[in-house]
Amino acid sequence: MRRSASLYKRHRFPPEIIQHAVWLYHRFNLSSRDVEDLLAERGIAVSYESIRLWCIKFGPQFARRLKRQHRGYGDTFFIDEVFVKIQRKQHYLWRAVDQDGDVVDVFLQTRRDGNAAKRFFKRLLKKHRSEPRRIVTDKLGSHGVAHRELIPDSIHDTSRYANNRAELSHQPTRVGERGMRRFKSLRQAERFLGVHAAVYNLFNLGRHLISARHDRLFRQRAFVSWECATGP
Repeated sequence: MRRSASLYKRHRFPPEIIQHAVWLYHRFNLSSRDVEDLLAERGIAVSYESIRLWCIKFGPQFARRLKRQHRGYGDTFFIDEVFVKIQRKQHYLWRAVDQDGDVVDVFLQTRRDGNAAKRFFKRLLKKHRSEPRRIVTDKLGSHGVAHRELIPDSIHDTSRYANNRAELSHQPTRVGERGMRRFKSLRQAERFLGVHAAVYNLFNLGRHLISARHDRLFRQRAFVSWECATGP
């Protein structure tokens, strides 16, 4: 209880409201004004600016705790990159997901050449703590460079349509980006993407693959994990 009291010290609203606001913002790609309306409907009068500041302060802390609780990733990584504009400059958002759809890592870089690919692959190896059995990418030459130099023993699949999983994984953050009217700074983008990935992984239950009963059970477990990450 001591840690919880310290974490929420000097905040006027109870921890439960702060936790719920941060969860709504990142779970459903809502704007802070949307969250303000949802809380107002419940009789909770809090400004969208307070919600924005809660997400900035508490989101990364919750994400770090969620990552420590994560059960681990699969042995196949689907890797892709898309461009995003931040302050009128083009950046590349690198993303890797495993065969279960969990986000292994997201990383913003200004290039997508061989050196950029190697930096991203090194991050993946550090997080996974071992070489993946298989990686799936498009035919971008940078991926081949990083594969040959860092994980030559892994299978490298570049066949057509094989990487659809990674390409589709960008959609939720694209929705969030539009809701925020584009990222305003590199720091803001990295913070949002990191928290979004952690919350997405927690509630990535594969509903279409399991029964309704198991879905309810897994969702309840996810809420317990969220309470552990945001509470004492």
